[in-house]
Amino acid sequence: MATVFTKIINGEIPGRFVWSDDQVVGFLSINPLGPGHTLVVPREEIDQWIDAPTGLFEHAMATARTIGTVIRDVFEPPRVALMIAGFEVPHLHVHVHPAWGLEAFDFTQAATDPDPAAMDDQAERIRAGLRDAGHGEHVPS
Repeated sequence: MATVFTKIINGEIPGRFVWSDDQVVGFLSINPLGPGHTLVVPREEIDQWIDAPTGLFEHAMATARTIGTVIRDVFEPPRVALMIAGFEVPHLHVHVHPAWGLEAFDFTQAATDPDPAAMDDQAERIRAGLRDAGHGEHVPS
């Protein structure tokens, strides 16, 4: 059975995509820990990060770093968080989000009903930052 992330990747469930290539996608979390909270997700369904083929995991991390750099530039937090938890969805995903303190790592602090207009704006700001950084070929319209 397809994971919820596979359904998002396949367009069966809507997502706010900021990145897309042949191996991974990046889209905003529906329960963000901060503005622009992005999930980097392999297209291939892999349960745990330690099971990812060599090359795919490294590509996901490089993509997370690229997106994280834009999140830092756009939202200006003191830190950009990177987490791999994997309990919510059995499909490898890397959380990349701004962090103003340790509470940014506490999923009980995640927004449960974020403003859709604000999230649309955050996604567009990340897409614009990625285009400005020379990654336009991976930025969905």
